Amino acid sequence: MIWIEQFLVKYPELAVFLAISIGYLIGGLKFGGFSLGPVTGSLFAGILIGQFADVPIAGMAKSLLFLLFLFGIGYSVGPQFLQALKRDGMKPVLLAVVVCVTGLGTAVVVAKILGLDPGFGAGLLSGALTESPAMGTATEAINALPLPEADRARFVAHIAVADAVCYVFGAVGVILFCSVVGPKLLGIDLVAEALKLEKEYGITRKATGVASAWHRFEIRAYRIAEGAPIAGRSVVDAEATFPEHRLFIQRLRRGGLILEAAPELVIEPGDIVAVSGTREVLVTVLGQRSEEVEDRELLDVPISVTDVLLTSPELNGRSIADVATEGWTRSLYLRTISRGGQDIPLAPGITMQRGDILRLVGPEPVVVSAAKRIGVVVAPATATDFLVLGLAIFLGGLVGVLVTFPIGDMRISLSTSVGTLLAGLVVGHLRTRFPLFGRIPDAAVSLMTALGLAAFVAMTGLHAGPVFGPAIAEAGVGLLVGGIIVTMVPLIVGLYFGRYVLGMNPILLLGGLAGAQTMTAGMAAVQDRSGSSVAVLGYTPAVPIGHILLTTWGTVIVGIIAG
Repeated sequence: MIWIEQFLVKYPELAVFLAISIGYLIGGLKFGGFSLGPVTGSLFAGILIGQFADVPIAGMAKSLLFLLFLFGIGYSVGPQFLQALKRDGMKPVLLAVVVCVTGLGTAVVVAKILGLDPGFGAGLLSGALTESPAMGTATEAINALPLPEADRARFVAHIAVADAVCYVFGAVGVILFCSVVGPKLLGIDLVAEALKLEKEYGITRKATGVASAWHRFEIRAYRIAEGAPIAGRSVVDAEATFPEHRLFIQRLRRGGLILEAAPELVIEPGDIVAVSGTREVLVTVLGQRSEEVEDRELLDVPISVTDVLLTSPELNGRSIADVATEGWTRSLYLRTISRGGQDIPLAPGITMQRGDILRLVGPEPVVVSAAKRIGVVVAPATATDFLVLGLAIFLGGLVGVLVTFPIGDMRISLSTSVGTLLAGLVVGHLRTRFPLFGRIPDAAVSLMTALGLAAFVAMTGLHAGPVFGPAIAEAGVGLLVGGIIVTMVPLIVGLYFGRYVLGMNPILLLGGLAGAQTMTAGMAAVQDRSGSSVAVLGYTPAVPIGHILLTTWGTVIVGIIAG
């Protein structure tokens, strides 16, 4: 054990990677469907290793990784942030603001009552509100306090201790409240409410194993019999027979020739037509009316599956059904919509927003033409624009240092952390208008956010490990009880504010509460119990607001308690 301690102290960088590895192992363990996740797992792993070795941690290394994480988060949510502030998303946005402000206020009151120092107070907030990035902004704020170095180091260690104590109930509390307690307080049936909302949006549930009308697409060949309804009609008239099903004739075989399906081309008995559409419709509508044939040559149509970033102001805010009536969408199908990293359920009434990523399916020329109208093709980036990345973090950090606000007798800077988050937000938003600006591969963003936060939290845990026991004894059970209060009060206030002041739909409200506390598992629990994915429509507008405000609260609560 002595050798291991000496090894970890001599090579602290290896201790960090060991903590991350163990953290991902701990975070992946499930207890009744609940898991800590890799970030909190890394915190506990760091604390555990810190019991055996007082590993020296470089402040610059922590800051570097944390700034990369914050920029990555801002870059990811930037395309949806301004959309979340617009009219259609204002209710979830207001809900998120109320929940976050209530959480801050409750944390300050509890910290004052318990007599917590700035470190314990910040950890209480970050753990109870399940926003680990607040640990980073709080750390920076504590290091800027006019205190002896020993006191600042002790307060920073206390952040990790309090976060570890409060996080478990914070996560479990949000999950249970959104999926069980909240629905009971509102007196609703989650399944029934989800069905009502789906009907409002035009979402049709399908039995297991049956493809959705907006999900899976095929091209099949059918022989036109004598006396068939479309025999003797033009291609455009034939396609208008079932307008609600969006069936399109791609081309046809007449004798030994294959003809492209020009709109004015007249279909004759004996022709074999290649028809595109959803598998469900092709089977249930055409399959019962026509003879399906196998014609590999006829069906060999180049099909493209392309992701497109929506930047067109003409399409922003329009419903899927509305856009589907445009002439340029002929033979074009929408497979998925991704908004803020979450898949949105597809239905005619769902509106598209700038920054959405649309996955289009159709003949290659059609998809290429449509992509130009919609926005820009999301081709995998192969290189990171380090010019924009480095300059944005520098300028964001500079703004964070220069911008200050008064708290009592003190003036607290916005901090380099919050400034970097805002810089990522700006760059992320700008790439929806200038798609070639500041391009960073998805894999690079994922590495920045996942490794950046996990490593930062692991180092925080390593720093806190040696003082964990005495700190727990100092804080006592009051810290745990205080964390429960800080978790529950914002949820209860948000529930009744959203329902009776904002008049939100219960499913969207519960999804919004999970988003306001940035707890994806809470949204997933609502989806699981309601049997519907529709709660994501309340989650996506709220989560970027939650990330920004709760991260900023780390700076604010330190200033308030220290003041």
